[in-house]
Amino acid sequence: MYPELAKRMNISGAVKILITVSPNGTVKEAKVLGGHPLLANAALDAVRKWRFEAGSEESSGIVTFDFAPNQ
Repeated sequence: MYPELAKRMNISGAVKILITVSPNGTVKEAKVLGGHPLLANAALDAVRKWRFEAGSEESSGIVTFDFAPNQ
């Protein structure tokens, strides 16, 4: 969800997050790699709720969230 304060301040941009997914498909760890602090928490909250298909081992990757207040 787009943070209300960021909307009012017309803040936009990308937030990059490094995620580690456990074999059962849940997000084990999430770390912000870059982006505006007002947007970073919203991106972290969202990615921590994600569920992935189960796999045989832990995996990791980078996810980018693009925030634009006028969309």
